[in-house]
Amino acid sequence: MESPLDILRRVFGYDEFRLQQGQAIEHVMAGGDCLVLMPTGGGKSLCYQIPALARPGMGLVVSPLIALMEDQVKALRQNGVNASYMNSTMGYEEFLSVSRAALRGELDVLYVAPERVMKENFIDFLSRLKLSVIAIDEAHCVSQWGHDFRPEYLRLGALGRLFPDVPRIAVTATADEITRKEIIARLDLSRGQLFVSGFDRPNINYQVVLKDSPRRQLLAFIKEKHIGHSGIVYCMTRKKTEDTAQWLSSQGIDAMAYHGGMDGDSRREYQRRFQEEDGVVMVATIAFGMGIDKPDVRFVAHLDMPKSLAAYYQETGRAGRDGLPADAWMAYGMTDVTGQLRLIEMSDGDQAFKRINRQNLDVMLGYCETTECRRKTLLSFFGDSCPVPCGNCDTCDHPVSTWDGTIHAQKALSCVYRTGQIYGTGHLIDVLLGKSTPKVLEVGHDKVSTFGIGKDLDEKRWRSVFRQLLALGLVAMDPQGYGGLRLSRESKPVLKGERPVFFRFDPEKSSKMSKIKTKSPLREKAILPEGSLWEALRAKRMELAKAQGVPAYVIFHDSTMLEIAQAMPSTLGEFSCIEGVGSKKLELYGPAFLDVLDSFR
Repeated sequence: MESPLDILRRVFGYDEFRLQQGQAIEHVMAGGDCLVLMPTGGGKSLCYQIPALARPGMGLVVSPLIALMEDQVKALRQNGVNASYMNSTMGYEEFLSVSRAALRGELDVLYVAPERVMKENFIDFLSRLKLSVIAIDEAHCVSQWGHDFRPEYLRLGALGRLFPDVPRIAVTATADEITRKEIIARLDLSRGQLFVSGFDRPNINYQVVLKDSPRRQLLAFIKEKHIGHSGIVYCMTRKKTEDTAQWLSSQGIDAMAYHGGMDGDSRREYQRRFQEEDGVVMVATIAFGMGIDKPDVRFVAHLDMPKSLAAYYQETGRAGRDGLPADAWMAYGMTDVTGQLRLIEMSDGDQAFKRINRQNLDVMLGYCETTECRRKTLLSFFGDSCPVPCGNCDTCDHPVSTWDGTIHAQKALSCVYRTGQIYGTGHLIDVLLGKSTPKVLEVGHDKVSTFGIGKDLDEKRWRSVFRQLLALGLVAMDPQGYGGLRLSRESKPVLKGERPVFFRFDPEKSSKMSKIKTKSPLREKAILPEGSLWEALRAKRMELAKAQGVPAYVIFHDSTMLEIAQAMPSTLGEFSCIEGVGSKKLELYGPAFLDVLDSFR
C-alpha cells in the first residue's frame, strides 16, 4: 500500500502536509471517524482524497453543489485520479457508464449529492461496492444555525450505521461552537475525533468602511488595487446585484450579475465565464459562492453587511485560496441592521432561531465597529486567537482614534428613555438637536428634558454615537425591525456614571481611500509579477486549459505559476520540484512550459 505522504508527492505535487492534514489522514487511514475544520484554501479535500486513494476500495464524497463536484472531479482527473460524479445533469447512458465503472472497481472517488445518497436504490448500489472512505463535504450545511442549511444532510448520520466498517470524515471551513456541536450530533460523529486547524487566513487583508456613496467607494477600491483581477461583490438583493453590475460595467469593469432568480442557462454560463476567464467581477447574492473553487479570486467585497460573522468569514474565504495576497472589503450602515432585523422577524423560524440570528447580527455589527485588530475579533468568534495585532487589516494599518463619549452616551440613553423607547435614530437626533419638527411637536417631545441638550454635536456625529451604542450593546433595536431603540441591561451603569464609554472617530471622508501602508510581508510581496515571461506562461496555461476543456487554474494555480517563473527550471527533473506539480501534470504539461521558459533564457 502506497503511503499517504507518497501519494501527496506523486499525485498532488506537495512535499509535506499542512496544518492538521497529516493527523486527520492518519486517523481516517486507521478506520476512525472525524470532523475536520480548516480554513478555506487550507486543503480540506486532501483529508479524504488521499485516504480514498490509499485505502482499498472507492471513496464516496457527499457534496452539496453540482458545480463544486464537477470542479473537483476535473482537478482530480488532471492529477491522474479516476474520479467521477453522479448528478442531475447526466443522461441515462452516462449515469449507467459511471455505475458500471464503480461496480468494476475502476473508480477511486465518486461524488454524489445528499439528495441522492440516502435513496434506497442508491444505498443498495453502494452495498455492492467496497468503500474506502465516506466524506461529507461542506458539513456546516447540516446546521439549522448555518446560512447554507440543507435538510437533506440530516439523514446522513445513518451512513455510519449502514456502513459501520467504513471511516467517515466531515469537513468544513465554517463552524462556530454551536454549529460544530450540531454537526457532530446530526452526523453521529460523537465517537469520532475533532481536528481544528485554526481559522486564520493571513493572506487576506480586511477593511470595513462606512457607507458614503457605496458604489463609488467600491469602484475606488477596485481601481486602486484590483484592476484586471477576478473578484466577487456581494449584495443583499437581486435588483441591487443587477444595478451594481450594470453600473460597474459602465465604468469599464468586466462585471456580471448572478442571483437565484436567473434562468439556469444564464447562471451556468456566467459561472463558466467567472471560472475560466481572468479579470471577471461577479456581483452576486449569496446564491453564488459555495460551489466556487476558483483559487485566484483576488478580492471579495460586500456592499451590504452580512447577517452573521460566520457568513462573512465563509464568503470572504473565497478570496485568495491560492495563498497569495487578497482583500476582503465591506461597506456598511445602519440600514443594513434594520433590514436584517426585518428579515429575521419575517422568517418562519421559531423564537430560538430568531434569537440566535439577532445575536449573530449584534456580533456582526460589533465587528464592523471594533477599534481592535479585525483579525483578532474575527478569530475570537470561532474560539481561535490572534495574540498580537495582525498588521494586515485596516485597524492595524490605520489605528482607530477614540474619544471619551460618556456624557454623550448618557444624553443619548436618557433621550431614548424620555421619549418612550419606541423611536428610531432620526427622531431621537431631532430631539437632541432641539429641532421642532412636525413629528416632535405632535408627540410633545419638545417638552422632554432631553430636548436640545445635544447641540454640541452635529447630526452625523450623533448618528455615529447611536450606531456605536447599538454595537456596544448599550441600546437594543426593536425586534420587529422597525428601527425603534430601547435601553438594554447594560444601559444602567452608564446612566449612573459607573461605566465610561469611548467611541471611535469615524473617518471624515470614507469615500476617499488612502494607500495601504503596512509592514505585513504579505503586503510587501507583489501579488503577481509583470512582464513578457509571466504573460507567456499565462498564455500557455490558457492554451492548454482550452484544449483540455478546464479552467486555467486546474492546469496550475497562480502560486505554482509564480514559482515556475521565479525558479526557471530547465529540466523535467527540476520542474518536478515545483510545488503543485505531480507526476501526471509533469507528464502532461512539463515539456510545454519548459519550451516557454527556454525562449526566455
